[in-house]
Amino acid sequence: MIFTRRVLAALPLAGPVLAQGFPSQPIRLVTPYPPGGGTDTVARMLLPHLVAQLGQTIIVENRGGAGGAIGAGEVARAAGNGHTLLLDAMGHVVNPSLMPNLPFDYATAFTPITQLTLQPQMLVVPQASPFATLGALIEAARARPGVFNFASSGNGTGAHLAMVALSRAAGIEVVHVPYRGGGPAMTDLLAGNVSMAFASVAAASAHVQSGRLRALGAAGPREIPALPGMRPIAEQGFPGFDWDEWNGLWTTAGAPRGAVARLHAATVFALAQPDVRARMAGIGIVPLGTGEADFAAFVAAQRERAAQLIRAANITLG
Repeated sequence: MIFTRRVLAALPLAGPVLAQGFPSQPIRLVTPYPPGGGTDTVARMLLPHLVAQLGQTIIVENRGGAGGAIGAGEVARAAGNGHTLLLDAMGHVVNPSLMPNLPFDYATAFTPITQLTLQPQMLVVPQASPFATLGALIEAARARPGVFNFASSGNGTGAHLAMVALSRAAGIEVVHVPYRGGGPAMTDLLAGNVSMAFASVAAASAHVQSGRLRALGAAGPREIPALPGMRPIAEQGFPGFDWDEWNGLWTTAGAPRGAVARLHAATVFALAQPDVRARMAGIGIVPLGTGEADFAAFVAAQRERAAQLIRAANITLG
């Protein structure tokens, strides 16, 4: 499913009009994944501009664990005054299906602020792979079910779901090899110990450009500027295929409307800054800054799509 996303633009803030007296204390920005990953990287890029716009100290807290559910739970339990933020990713829409007994409800515990980024993925194979095209890989996998495997950064991650979606669409059977994070998965892929993987452009483009990996198709509906000529999977016999990663920003449910508006305006401003845009472009991240209602609709649709795939493929955390 492809969603229309608004083009971000820098907005004037007019703080007293948007939220009288907000923020009135330091802000916690929780990233529910370990330091150094894509979500944490986005938080650190935006931080200086958010501090300047909001006029308060912002403390980035990495609360990793349980696929992002531990950090999300921290924000869900916080006071609903807008001073605690959650910068999350695919786990936000996957966890409700994989962890039905969580002590909070992802659909009601948070107020959406904006979709921050799109993080394109692509299907890659090792340098020594015999497959030069997506078609060749699928033909071989159909002829030899269960022989080829794929790496991911864990059960229920964006890379895992993308490969499951492609496998079901193509009618192939490949074996999942989950790792404890994207780094170990990439190491084994580069060594040729696994057959293929979906990987973010940020993590894999340098390896493709150096020849250590071969890219067979983009997971999203558009070509990737850093790798011209690589066709989207959607244009290679799988119309509508769209399994890019993304990041979004939420606060705790119940936050005052003015506080949410102030946070949205400050974030859109930060995303529009030349240094942020240049740094994101350098690692393949697309800045967005969508409206609050558009983001809420996007998240709801993504949650339902993920739930349907998880049910159909019987994906579990085990």
